[in-house]
Amino acid sequence: MDTEIIHQAVRVLGRDGLVVYPTDTIYGLGADALSENAIERVYEVKMRPQSMPISVAVSDVEMLGAIAAVDRAADAFIDRFLPGPVTVVLRAKSCLPAILTGGTGLIGIRFPDHPVALSIIRELDVPITATSANIHSGPDPVTVNDVHVPHDLLIDGGRLPGTPSTVVDLVNRQVIRVGAQIEEVAGYLAELS
Repeated sequence: MDTEIIHQAVRVLGRDGLVVYPTDTIYGLGADALSENAIERVYEVKMRPQSMPISVAVSDVEMLGAIAAVDRAADAFIDRFLPGPVTVVLRAKSCLPAILTGGTGLIGIRFPDHPVALSIIRELDVPITATSANIHSGPDPVTVNDVHVPHDLLIDGGRLPGTPSTVVDLVNRQVIRVGAQIEEVAGYLAELS
């Protein structure tokens, strides 16, 4: 992995820039998730309604626990499925800008199993946005040629798997979006009930 591109990404993110980065599912649009200005840019370039929450990506469970309330059941789920192609929805802590939650008080969190994404987040040392690098409701970007959203830096990770993450609301114990690893996730949730 090219460490210079990671440093470059961190510099861009540090000045509220937008970085397109590869994950274990599709290309993500990254911005500093603690900067309201950067988050507003994400909504703007994606043409996404601000009433819709934007997920964030973390590089470890400690960072996840710093931004969201994790109970014992959520902790067990996270331990089993993350890092990986699953987004967990939890109650957001007040350190996160409210704009990210779309007024719900809940935050979707990705812990991607991809070295580039993890390196950027680790180096920046704050969560980044984990929304797809597309115009709202557009096709999911699996190659850099599929990325049509404005950005300041694009990191080419080749062709990505293309199946979006499964989104699981761990507060209400339900699947919100069917995606990667759905059978395992659904089976696990069924065991809990």
